[in-house]
Amino acid sequence: MGVAAPRRKLSPEEYLELDRASEVRHEYAGGEIFAMSGGTFEHSAIAANIGRLLGNALGERGCTALNSELRIKIPSADRYVYPDGSVVCGRPEFEDERRDTLLNPVLVIEVLSATSDSSEAYDRGDKFALYQTVASIREVVLASQKAPRVEVFARQADGSWVLRVYGPGDRAALSSVGCDLVVDEVYRGVLAATGAGR
Repeated sequence: MGVAAPRRKLSPEEYLELDRASEVRHEYAGGEIFAMSGGTFEHSAIAANIGRLLGNALGERGCTALNSELRIKIPSADRYVYPDGSVVCGRPEFEDERRDTLLNPVLVIEVLSATSDSSEAYDRGDKFALYQTVASIREVVLASQKAPRVEVFARQADGSWVLRVYGPGDRAALSSVGCDLVVDEVYRGVLAATGAGR
């Protein structure tokens, strides 16, 4: 998640003012802000591949793939987060006229940290729990940096979540947006080029 900045607790309005003026992105949790650290080559390439693949697959479906620059509000927990990617279908809803805080994603993507067990635990634990509280989110995608592995958590009609894990040669089905992610394409030019996952 990052390191807490040493200052008094901020209101959501103060946070938004600070984050919008800063060159560094921050997540917000109950009055505290956390600077977002830079990512690895693998992290960046996997996120970019997923964004490209989703953008191409969505086509004319009325959905838009978004990158990590767009903030998402978690109303139930007084939180603002930056996923590695997201998808919105239909008309996007925003917190205000600045159009930089999305309220209604249907799918969010997190590329798991390869260097920090605590960051991976946060994405799998607390952050995933936060995403579950957003009614519009139908699926959460977690992509490993260590091996070609894509996990898709899908919300069921009864509110429960089902996990499906995909590896090399698989197509990760994303029912929320009606398309698949080819796992080999998610990792094309990434793991083999760097020796990761061997």
